[in-house]
Amino acid sequence: MSTQKDTVKGIVQSLGLVFGDIGTSPIYTLTVVFLLTDPSPDHIIGVLSLIVWTLIILVTIEYAWLAMSLGHRGEGGTIVLREILTPLLTSPRQRAFVTALSFAGIALIIGDGVITPAISILSAVEGALLIPGLELLQQNVLIAVAAFIAIVLFSVQRKGTDKVAGAFGPIMVIWFCVLALSGLVAIVTAPSVLKALNPLEAVHFLSGNVMTGFLVLSEVILCATGGEALYADMGHLGRKPIIRAWNFVFIALVINYLGQGAYLMHHPHAKFILFEMVRDQVRPLYIPFLLLSIMATVIASQAMISGMFSIVYQGISTRIMPMFRISFTSRARQSQIYIGFVNWFLLGAVLSIMFLFQRSSNLAAAYGLAVTGTMTLTGFIMTWIFLRRSKYWHAAVAIFVTAVNVAFLVSNTYKIPHGGYWSLIIAAVPLFIIVLYTRGQKQLYLSLQPLPRDVFLLSYGQIYAGAPRIRGTALFFAKDTREMPPYLVHAMFKNGIVYEDNIIVSIVRREDPFGVTGFFKEDIAPGLRAFEIQMGYMEIPDVEEILREAGITERAIFYGVEDISTANILWQLFSVIKKLTPTIVQFYRLPSNKLHGVVTRVEM
Repeated sequence: MSTQKDTVKGIVQSLGLVFGDIGTSPIYTLTVVFLLTDPSPDHIIGVLSLIVWTLIILVTIEYAWLAMSLGHRGEGGTIVLREILTPLLTSPRQRAFVTALSFAGIALIIGDGVITPAISILSAVEGALLIPGLELLQQNVLIAVAAFIAIVLFSVQRKGTDKVAGAFGPIMVIWFCVLALSGLVAIVTAPSVLKALNPLEAVHFLSGNVMTGFLVLSEVILCATGGEALYADMGHLGRKPIIRAWNFVFIALVINYLGQGAYLMHHPHAKFILFEMVRDQVRPLYIPFLLLSIMATVIASQAMISGMFSIVYQGISTRIMPMFRISFTSRARQSQIYIGFVNWFLLGAVLSIMFLFQRSSNLAAAYGLAVTGTMTLTGFIMTWIFLRRSKYWHAAVAIFVTAVNVAFLVSNTYKIPHGGYWSLIIAAVPLFIIVLYTRGQKQLYLSLQPLPRDVFLLSYGQIYAGAPRIRGTALFFAKDTREMPPYLVHAMFKNGIVYEDNIIVSIVRREDPFGVTGFFKEDIAPGLRAFEIQMGYMEIPDVEEILREAGITERAIFYGVEDISTANILWQLFSVIKKLTPTIVQFYRLPSNKLHGVVTRVEM
């Protein structure tokens, strides 16, 4: 009985945390598709068939089946795919290529994520135009309402979402049930839409309307936006609850899309198809439905924000992103985090997008390019993994899925001059930060010229034996003990800071997502020990607690601060990033009263 309760609970949680984005796509997908083509019965059935089979191929097959079979200790996402594939490659060039692909994938996800709350909230608010007496509302008023909702949503992130997250699942259960019920009622009036379940209808539509079909594909992809969340959020909820929840969501979405098509058969001039369909079915309940749709879009946006925090933290822990300051918003769940820089960057981008595009239909012209880019990269990396593992049947299916993704990607290039370039501009910001930070860190390491361990020990032995030592224990943070960072050399040799017990602490990221261990390695020299903390790349370790459990009670903690001197504008930007983001000891929240930064001037 308890197992059954856990299963139901997992499914309900999945509905609230995973399916908000794809679950709110019916609000705008068909509306924007039929801005590009005539809503004749044949076209309606052809478009519906494209939508149904897009959900099957790109969400069910690509993510629910193929991608979710590639979990790494239950974890999923673009970085996880890179972590799986990299050990299977022998060529450094291939590894660099996969790393570049994963960088692009992360950037595209962030670029797409900005448009999700903008189009979802704005399209739901536009449903108010169907309320009697509000038909003449100015678009500026609707934008202001949508912007207010977005500002409130992003402003509460600092306080955490634990208290309201419990309501997300039940609200989405109601949402999907309403979508399915409304769709069923409409299908009864035009059962011919059931022909759309036949994939040949999609083929006939594309072959008979080549140019129009090419353009329509660029909007049909909107029905699958958020599909990548099935894989990305797998580590939070587990594979089985998400797949079971998707079975329910898929049926509800298909029924609703078919219902909207049936409604369009009788009302070819409908402007807001979903909202007009519900209003005509249950006019007295239209306002509660509108409020429900707004709540659903807020939940979709919340899932996107939490996902962005998780992606950026993965980037921080794998050392491809700067150490942005992180706050913990839940005592019970350490995975509940808040990253201020990311939060306010997203809000600024969302508001800019809303005011720039004005209407949800205009936003649809920019939406989808980043999604198809991400899905194509996922398909390509999955195919590579399956080939390396000699799973040729899986690889063949993955190749087919990737080919479908490429078709959608090519069709979405049509959107670039019509606003699609904004998703690329937004994606370019995190991509630039990732490339600049990773290149900068490598150049900084070369410029610092760390001292080999054996050379360091020659001088250390003399100083430790002859110089007066400070009582107690001091911690020095270093990447590893094979090479000593310049700040440690300066502190000990030039400034004479030598304690009775000196411990070099290294934080090492493991290839697996979870697990944290801290242990002493061999003693390096008299009075000099090495302590290593190994952590999975999804972990947020409490370094201070790990040190306490190891019996370490330090008097002082030393760390390096680089004063970068350069005429190169890119390295100047890198220097600004380094100054604005926390150091390693600040990032892991070590006691500030014990911290001592040692400045090293570096020419880059």
